Amino acid sequence: MVKIESVRKRFGRLEVLRGVSLDVAPGGVVCVVGPSGSGKSTLLRCVNRLETIDSGRVWVDGELIGFSEKAGKLHHLRPEELCGQRQEIGMVFQRFHLFPHMTALENVMEGPRTVKGVARQESRRQALALLDRVGLADRAGHYPSQLSGGQQQRVAIARSLAMNPKVMLFDEPTSALDPELVQEVLQVMRDLAASGMTMIVVTHEMGFAREAGDHLVFIDDGVIVEEGPPREVLSNPRHDRTRAFLGQVL
Repeated sequence: MVKIESVRKRFGRLEVLRGVSLDVAPGGVVCVVGPSGSGKSTLLRCVNRLETIDSGRVWVDGELIGFSEKAGKLHHLRPEELCGQRQEIGMVFQRFHLFPHMTALENVMEGPRTVKGVARQESRRQALALLDRVGLADRAGHYPSQLSGGQQQRVAIARSLAMNPKVMLFDEPTSALDPELVQEVLQVMRDLAASGMTMIVVTHEMGFAREAGDHLVFIDDGVIVEEGPPREVLSNPRHDRTRAFLGQVL
């Protein structure tokens, strides 16, 4: 479903990604871990083209992201074409980024109505079903300021799902939450994984990676140091750098 090939990304003199390659199977759950500044979030942002890559390529469901290829040459897509591609890629950020003047229901309805032109009645029906899916059917009429952080993040997940994406990207979705609210968000993500949603999850929640992940990737200094089945990597890391990192976070 997602193919990342030799992706490099530089910010000024700092090369944040140094030739990262990764494949994600349809329905796969890949968890990406690593120290702060290792390139994890930048990698996610390159998948949906929130960051322009310097070299390499990214495909989602066989479609080259950000470019068209003609006669062996790459050409940047027009903004409207890129927006069309982004509709297929849901993303949940560390911060919730809900519209504060809209209720939970209106936040979830907004994308399908504005971007896809879905009729109001149908978008409302879909939004109510999604809020029920994330356990917030009774909070549909509440504004973000009336919701806890965990509830806001679950609304953000429902909002991304409303666009019916092919893949979901999660950028440390629990890092801004109080500890007692983390599990309610992780449970929604576990349910998504069990339903067959393709997911790439940047996380520090090793328990989630062990339980719900199909593949674990450890990134450090812009390169993949180690990868494999989560239980295997977490229990018996092969590389010294992986062992040192896991020794701090487990």
